[in-house]
Amino acid sequence: MTLGTRAVTHGYDDGAVFEDVSLTAGSGEVVAIIGPSGVGKTTLLRLLALFEPPTEGEVTVDGTDAWTLGEDDRLALRRRIGVVFQEASLFDGSVARNVEYGLRVRRSWRERVRDELRTLANRSALPDAVTDALDVVGMADDVHKHADDLSGGEAQRVAFARALAYDPDYLLLDEPTSDLDPRNTAVIEDAVTAAADRGIGVVVATHDMHQAQRVADRVAVLLDDSVIEMGPADRVFEAPHDERAKKFIEGELVY
Repeated sequence: MTLGTRAVTHGYDDGAVFEDVSLTAGSGEVVAIIGPSGVGKTTLLRLLALFEPPTEGEVTVDGTDAWTLGEDDRLALRRRIGVVFQEASLFDGSVARNVEYGLRVRRSWRERVRDELRTLANRSALPDAVTDALDVVGMADDVHKHADDLSGGEAQRVAFARALAYDPDYLLLDEPTSDLDPRNTAVIEDAVTAAADRGIGVVVATHDMHQAQRVADRVAVLLDDSVIEMGPADRVFEAPHDERAKKFIEGELVY
């Protein structure tokens, strides 16, 4: 299974954000998109998440161009993709209810009724997927903690667990550890590895090149309105083919 783009160009009224971008992420693979701020990393993730169509080109899920499908079929594809944004957006309520939300909105009405009956019968019970996802991010002992009482790092871990709980085929992460302390960063990075070990294809947009080196199997360098370099992480960081990518990786100012 793969999620990706084929020759995608995307822009708004003030011009193109990027042009002719092609990349893929397969099952169990972590692909990192690196590049300076404002280059379009978040926009590319939005296209992969099927939030909006590209101006030109294709966004493909398992080889199918998602935007050639009807709305119901495209929604079914979108439900296979989890997204974690740069800043966690949690609902009013407990950690458990936040993580369980993803399961509720993606299940059939029969499954929702069954879950409601289970909840009425035993309010302490939680689906295994919820407890398992919270365990992955080290929050299994905090199921009853209120979202308002979480630190920024804890909230991001809960957001990650919420995306992981419904077992997506693909997981998109937009600067998932921005402004987090080293401990929470390490937990999120370990969770990325755990997701890939489960066969989930992960795409992470990050400005942190060290993070990309730690977690990614392959790296795409987004610069000068296109992906100028893509390949195995070790090769890209140690011997990039494109001189612009080399300068960026070495810390020279590029924009």
